Amino acid sequence: MQQQDRGPSTTAAAPVLVHQSTVTLRVNGEEHRLPDVDHRTVLLDLLRERLGLTGAKKGCDHGQCGACTVLQDGRRLNSCLQLAVACQNADVTTVEGLADGDRLHPLQEAFLERDAFQCGYCTPGQLCSALGVLAEAEQGHPSYVTPPGTDQVPVRLDATELRERLSGNLCRCGAYPRIVEAVEDVIR
Repeated sequence: MQQQDRGPSTTAAAPVLVHQSTVTLRVNGEEHRLPDVDHRTVLLDLLRERLGLTGAKKGCDHGQCGACTVLQDGRRLNSCLQLAVACQNADVTTVEGLADGDRLHPLQEAFLERDAFQCGYCTPGQLCSALGVLAEAEQGHPSYVTPPGTDQVPVRLDATELRERLSGNLCRCGAYPRIVEAVEDVIR
């Protein structure tokens, strides 16, 4: 059976819908109003591509490695999973915002003193995660290894607690012992 030529199509192409919003957020203490943010843009891409803050890294792009860890409103966050439009009016801290001018944050100093990095790729995420861990413990948030019935505020952070709490941040170079030691130095 032969197909008949029906001539030019009379159906119009479906319009391409572009879903964009203006996002306002504070990053490292500075307010940014970003127009035309595609609703599919994740916070990591917004930080790196729109604001030029390349400290947070795109490692796995699935929230499994922690290289993209930043702090949002003081809590640890895998920025590769967080939609930027969901950060409206949020306070975001990246590794670039930890230092106070030329003075490094105590965690950054401890990482340097303990040689808690090798290639450095995971270090920004490790630093932000460690800062989040300190805040969580200070607020009394237990972890999987916190003994049951412990209502201690702050939660005591020993090496076991630190390893558990930092386990979402991978280091392919294996600098874990030094990272834990650096965080312990800051706690002391």
